[in-house]
Amino acid sequence: MSAFDLQVFPLCLGGNVFGWTADEQESFAILDAYAEAGGNFVDTADMYSAWVPGHAGGESEAILGRWMAARHCRDRMVIATKVGQLRGLEGLSAATIRTAAENSLKRLQTDRIDLYYAHRDDEKTPLAETMGAFDALVRAGKVRHLGASNYTAKRLSEALEASRQGGFARFTAIQPHYNLMHRAEYEGELAALCAREGIVCFPYFALAKGFLTGKYRPGKTVESVRSRGASQYLDARGLRVLEALDAIAAAHRTTVSAVALAWLKAQPTVGAPIASARTTGQLKELLPTAGLSLSAEERTRLASASA
Repeated sequence: MSAFDLQVFPLCLGGNVFGWTADEQESFAILDAYAEAGGNFVDTADMYSAWVPGHAGGESEAILGRWMAARHCRDRMVIATKVGQLRGLEGLSAATIRTAAENSLKRLQTDRIDLYYAHRDDEKTPLAETMGAFDALVRAGKVRHLGASNYTAKRLSEALEASRQGGFARFTAIQPHYNLMHRAEYEGELAALCAREGIVCFPYFALAKGFLTGKYRPGKTVESVRSRGASQYLDARGLRVLEALDAIAAAHRTTVSAVALAWLKAQPTVGAPIASARTTGQLKELLPTAGLSLSAEERTRLASASA
């Protein structure tokens, strides 16, 4: 039984593009379209988009905060953000977590974070200190649920034990790199631990950096900041997966993206895949996954093609 009790839309909207490849106006349009389709779950981080020249981080959270304030929709939304990778606030010490959480709350213009992730494991800080700091935020009502991003099964297990021993709030969600093309890291030990402990999985790079949208084909050039990352999958295995996705998408009269996300959504422990869109047109390709169910045969066909 999962302790994660937030009701979320079957597709989590990734906020990494806000203020980066989508300016504020486009970000508002994407968020409006997502909310109009029934979407309520947005994922961001304090360090988005610090990699852009001239940015310091926090741009995505600030845009999301301004959008919620303008639309008066905070209570309808489930907001996830992360701590631990922003320059100057790296790691998961108690002081860092306290400061980063307050900064995120200000940028998001809210009094609570629905799901607060440790962005990356910090082996230098004792787990009891980290989990104690997260627990203090939960007790203060500033955070509702805790999540771990990029944790191994071993470290996640140790973090859960630290929470048990200290009587602290525990991780109820995990955010791993997981999709049809990248399976070994999550499937196995980590997925089994999540099933045992009732931890819900919200995978990032759900569309394999755009490869699983079907845009990337042999001999075709795609103008995107992620084209190099996506093109790495254009091998015999990738072409097998695209062939299976094409056939299933045609049978359902839907998009390749929707089918790839529906496969992920159907995996044990997965609550909702995370995918971002830098235009409303891209978002339109993702949204049909919310109402799409694949047959056992279709899921097996995709799993076999990507094995």
